[in-house]
Amino acid sequence: MHKTAGYHRIHAEGRSHQLRRRIALEAARLISEHGIRDFRMAKRKAAQHIGVSDEGFLPRNREIEEALREHQRLFRADEQPHALRTRREAARDAMHFLDRFEPRLVGAVLEGTADTHSPVSLHVFDDSPESVAGFLHDHGIAFETRARVLRLDRTRSIEFPVLLFTADDVSMDVTVFPRDALRQAPLDPVSERPQQRASLAQVETLLTETM
Repeated sequence: MHKTAGYHRIHAEGRSHQLRRRIALEAARLISEHGIRDFRMAKRKAAQHIGVSDEGFLPRNREIEEALREHQRLFRADEQPHALRTRREAARDAMHFLDRFEPRLVGAVLEGTADTHSPVSLHVFDDSPESVAGFLHDHGIAFETRARVLRLDRTRSIEFPVLLFTADDVSMDVTVFPRDALRQAPLDPVSERPQQRASLAQVETLLTETM
């Protein structure tokens, strides 16, 4: 009796792992080929494609990120490294331009999973978001404004202004924080830990190391 119950439990765990793996791989394909940047949306669409309705089988964001790296190695080995470097160079140039706002690079371009669909995501810091918008306007840069809700910790979420523009055919996504937020990064949606940020000097070092 106990052996039978143990077999069924192992079988169920194996099926759950296989489904999570299939959904993660399909989500990675959607992200890579269709430019879906929201992991939650990607895994829901992937589950729908596969025919899985039970949310208990949805993979964690970390599993999707690992599947995305695998997908890029297998199917985008020629183009993805070039797209990544192009965006890191664009990030460096944008950070030089926005130097007065202490820019930090975040997201896929920093982590190495960026592709042709990925924007350069920057955090900039000023107690007046209008100062950043005015700076872009004064330099003749057309931009759109958005808002983004970010989690500061397990219990607090705050909405921040976002400026979207294009530089040298690369999309820029710039979130404006107050200056004291430089000390505390919001939670990463993948790891749920404080988001990794890189300074201009760190980005320049990264480019030198990957030449």
